[in-house]
Amino acid sequence: MATLMAFDTSYLYFRAFFGVPATFRSPDGHPVNAIRGTMDFISRLATQYGPDQLACAWDDDWRPQWRVDLVPSYKTHRVAEVTADGAEEEVDDDLGWQVPHIRACLAAVGIPVIGAKHHEADDVLASLAARHDGRTLVVTGDRDLFQLVDDDTSVVYVARGVAKHELVTPELLRAKYDLAAGRYVDFAVLRGDPSDGLPGVKGIGEKSAATLVERYPTLEAMVEAAADPASAMTPSVRSKLLADVDYLARAREVVTVVRDLAIPTPTYTPVDQRRVDDLTKALSLGGSLRRLADHRLTAGQEPSAS
Repeated sequence: MATLMAFDTSYLYFRAFFGVPATFRSPDGHPVNAIRGTMDFISRLATQYGPDQLACAWDDDWRPQWRVDLVPSYKTHRVAEVTADGAEEEVDDDLGWQVPHIRACLAAVGIPVIGAKHHEADDVLASLAARHDGRTLVVTGDRDLFQLVDDDTSVVYVARGVAKHELVTPELLRAKYDLAAGRYVDFAVLRGDPSDGLPGVKGIGEKSAATLVERYPTLEAMVEAAADPASAMTPSVRSKLLADVDYLARAREVVTVVRDLAIPTPTYTPVDQRRVDDLTKALSLGGSLRRLADHRLTAGQEPSAS
């Protein structure tokens, strides 16, 4: 069966922008570090893992209102301003200039870019994995996507860099977090995630969260035990959970990714070598885009792969 490698594109280009030197510039003086880095990241991982298919998930809505309605603090610290059209993400001007060129480069090498109205790239990645008949490798630095890990889906976790990435499997979840695959959402809700504006349950840290998830099969079972004076739960943990019962339900819906979006099947188009050459020259991309084009051309990926 085919292997799909799906990328959290915005995570990659943010990481490239802040991790690749801004001294890389186009002939007219614009930084191109995010473009070069993103193309390099994708080509390196695709070469290492040799997937049959590639797809880039896009944040059509990086902070969906329905998630904000559930947890108002969701991604608040990333908001630059709020307009009639919604919250605008705080993005450096030099990065904002590069984002359309990233899409142009992906189009030139024929890699599909897929987004969904009112949903984040995380939901797109989850839906791609759910519908793919075969192995899926999800490339991201977002721990919340560990919830996708099962026998068919692994996360290529690049938070520490592409060169130092971890391949997150059910075995690694058990070894590193003492968690069974499928329980990461409950763990994340209890622990919280400041990077997403999710406070978690006050007083419950990573170790306590893992212990609770191991001991109780669901969040509802935890709350039932907390409300039962005869249960074995300690008074301290009991009071912490009962103080945040409403939050638990709302946060679980925010953290849980949507797996049934009506998105198109990833479909390649042929590499446009002339466009690759033009973009490489116009943006001073060095060999980054050509390496990705070469991977597409040499990896046996047919233009109509799906």
